[in-house]
Amino acid sequence: MLLLFLLGRLRHDVVALAALMACVIARLVPADEAFSGFGHPAVITVACVLILSRGLRETGAVDWLARRVIRREAGRLMSMSTLLGLGAALSGFMNNVGAMALLMPVAIKMSHRLDLTPGQVLMPLALGTILGGMTTLTGTPPNLMVSSFRNDAGFGHFGMFDFAPVGVAVALVGVVFIAVVGWRLVPVRKSISGKEFRTGTYMTEVRIPQDSKAEGLTLRGFEREIEDSEAQIVGMVRNEVRMFAPHGARRIRSGDILLIDAHVDALEGALAVFDIKLEEQRVSSEDRKNTDSTSSKTEDTESDSANDKTSDRDEADSIDNDGEIVLREFAILPGSYIAGQSARDQRLRTRYGLSLLAVSRRGQLPRARLRTLKLKSGDLLLLQGPEDAMSEFANDTGCVPLRERKLYIPDRRRAVTAAAIMLSAIGAVTLGLLPAAAAFTLGVLATMILRTVRLQDIYMTIDWPVIVMLAALIPIAGAMQSTGAADLMANFLVSIIARGNAVGALVVVLVTAMFLSDVMNNAATAAVLCPIALGTAASLNANPDSFLMAVAIGASCAFLTPIGHQNATLILGPGGFKFGDYWKLGLPLECLVVAVSIPILLIVWPL
Repeated sequence: MLLLFLLGRLRHDVVALAALMACVIARLVPADEAFSGFGHPAVITVACVLILSRGLRETGAVDWLARRVIRREAGRLMSMSTLLGLGAALSGFMNNVGAMALLMPVAIKMSHRLDLTPGQVLMPLALGTILGGMTTLTGTPPNLMVSSFRNDAGFGHFGMFDFAPVGVAVALVGVVFIAVVGWRLVPVRKSISGKEFRTGTYMTEVRIPQDSKAEGLTLRGFEREIEDSEAQIVGMVRNEVRMFAPHGARRIRSGDILLIDAHVDALEGALAVFDIKLEEQRVSSEDRKNTDSTSSKTEDTESDSANDKTSDRDEADSIDNDGEIVLREFAILPGSYIAGQSARDQRLRTRYGLSLLAVSRRGQLPRARLRTLKLKSGDLLLLQGPEDAMSEFANDTGCVPLRERKLYIPDRRRAVTAAAIMLSAIGAVTLGLLPAAAAFTLGVLATMILRTVRLQDIYMTIDWPVIVMLAALIPIAGAMQSTGAADLMANFLVSIIARGNAVGALVVVLVTAMFLSDVMNNAATAAVLCPIALGTAASLNANPDSFLMAVAIGASCAFLTPIGHQNATLILGPGGFKFGDYWKLGLPLECLVVAVSIPILLIVWPL
């Protein structure tokens, strides 16, 4: 199994299942216990944390935090320290892959501002988020695995912050090293992200709500606040009067509609700064909720007649989206019959339940409101609505759907709800009110009821290959203990390599975990080494917690290759890295981790 993990020819979950079936056939694992791992608390907790992390991402909760922590005018040292510190802190309380995905766009923008290549910021961020995961019980799957093995051995579970004394010290020293010196060791590579799919800018509309922070600002001041999103104001609608290229000194009032030009990937950031919504999104929401509302509040002044508006709202109300909506881009092909028509002409909302959120027209600035803008072949449309309605629209109009956009429209209420759910689950575990699996499962239930994650995305969010691998490895690890294989390997480490020295054995376990996590999944590393660590501690009559903590730390330190951890894999393309680029920063960092963690382990968890 280890050999197949190292070769990487087969996916980890396939190897783990094959090994499990081999154990069943060889009668090393009872057939009726082969799949007991799927109900194991560690496996359940990992799946639940993935779901709760997505809720924090989709609602904009972490984006809100990032904007307030990372200052635009800071220099290299302060910017890098703040970004890495935020990434490490987030990784302690949410899945570190989710934290990395959230902060990647921030890191890329920061690299341009600091005159660095994207890779010089992305690699430090990836390693910083990996370091942060080792600080809490739920920060990374290896910690959950180690806690479960401790409980199975009869010593009880580790607490939520039992990993903090060693984990925080290692993470803090590691982040400081990377921010001050480490980023300079990253090879300068050209990013290949320029080859990725790009679609130009969109013109969209946002309405300024009452009591908005934007109210009273000048247009120039508004643009200054959203400059990180590379968006710009190209027009304004006030009292039904359209103004294009308005003067920057004009002050914004509630009820104004701003025409914003931005890349689709930048819309989220521009909207989140002032917690405002797209105009068509707001109108669509009001249409579904208020069928009797007056047309002046929900429709443009260019409508054909009041009767048409009432009919539109009646039809819109009959479409039951149940809040399950997606955002997708469509290209209008030459010859498409919707060319020359507007969204109102097409009755997008009433016929399909779709809202036109933005239009991209390269080289030209549309001179009309979105709902009355005459579409042209070559235009790109950003539509919001039900999945099946998107397919129907594509079939009827001949428009070509582009890839689905992962654009998350910020929603303050949902963001607060998602954060409260996560904090409540963590609090329940910390205070000992519920076991981790039960607390986070309760959090997922609240997420489903309160819709902070779309229901159809709940199960798609779970990394099923990792879940299957963990569930298969747990019975195998039990067989290693019950057959004496773990004790045999532990005796080899103690007598041959460590020569009976407890501190030497602790270093060997830590370094072995580091090596394995660089070439195989970190959770698999923990599952394989935990029985060996327990056997080593027993043969030396030493504290098993010291060795289990060494496994947890080592399994979280996959710094030498792009395959040891998903965060390292994520930056391979955007950073333009090669396989051999990682060790130049990773090797000094791993040596630093050993130097810091061993003394603290001996102090906090004495042998």
